[in-house]
Amino acid sequence: MIRYSLRCDQGHEFDGWFRSSDGFESMRAAGQIGCTHCGSVKVDKALMAPRVAQGRDAAPDLHSPRDPREAALERLRQHVEANSDYVGMSFAAEARAMHAGEKPERAIHGEARFEDARKLIEDGIPVAPLPFRSRHRAN
Repeated sequence: MIRYSLRCDQGHEFDGWFRSSDGFESMRAAGQIGCTHCGSVKVDKALMAPRVAQGRDAAPDLHSPRDPREAALERLRQHVEANSDYVGMSFAAEARAMHAGEKPERAIHGEARFEDARKLIEDGIPVAPLPFRSRHRAN
């Protein structure tokens, strides 16, 4: 896994984890990387310092948060996943149906195309982007 510091065309900075450099480039080209602040998909890598392992046998533990912000994001992810239903790419339809009273309200999380998410917001349906991808997500 590779961690990149990213910056959108509006100047917002955020981090992202990717399987490889090619994985980042293909996701960016497909418009699948959005700013965690404004949702812009015009994202580039920002300058960042390399992380150097301490000692010969030291290997990075990708599953343990390195700083308080990462720990807080991990706690948020665990809370969301434990207290809401993952609906995958049906998120926009589910949120719209609950808002219209066609389905009972419940806490959900999932994925939506940028345009679908923007339409939900424009229509006054309360949604918010999460600063992480769900582990339930299909690869």
